[in-house]
Amino acid sequence: MPRVLVPLAQGCEELEAVTIIDLLRRAEIEVVAAGLTEGPVKASRGVQLVPDTTLEAVQDDDFDMVVLPGGLPGARYLEEDARVRALLQRHQRNGRYTAAICAAPKVLAAAGLLDGRRATSYPGAVQARDFPEVQFIDAPVVVDAGVVTSRGPGTAMDFALELIELLVGRECRDRVESGLVRPS
Repeated sequence: MPRVLVPLAQGCEELEAVTIIDLLRRAEIEVVAAGLTEGPVKASRGVQLVPDTTLEAVQDDDFDMVVLPGGLPGARYLEEDARVRALLQRHQRNGRYTAAICAAPKVLAAAGLLDGRRATSYPGAVQARDFPEVQFIDAPVVVDAGVVTSRGPGTAMDFALELIELLVGRECRDRVESGLVRPS
């Protein structure tokens, strides 16, 4: 069973964090939600999220993918956290997936993980001029060489479903998606 880490920072986008965690768990993927600090995480709209553990406790564990929810100031806290940067860079070196949505692709760009790749993000969250080695495109979800990025809360389901497909295949993605009763 694939294992996925979702770091949760104060001020993260709750719709993205919960959608990612929920859909991956529906696919029977082990998801570890890890707070950057002890205790509940107050998300960007005031929703209280309770992480499974802390990043400190799992930062040296093996994961198949690390997924960063966006939102502000959450994405900024992820970007400023040296543990997150080291974890992301280690994952890339080991050929593991990294993923980010909304404002969090800036975390990947600042860590050098988007160099030479196509990516997307929340409009205005990442200034292309600050990262000329990244090709930013306007698409709901972009997958490029083991890195997955997405636009924002409105694309969170598409993003999570793409992650499921990458980790466990199209059949599982279709099963999870059919249970969501999404319009066609």
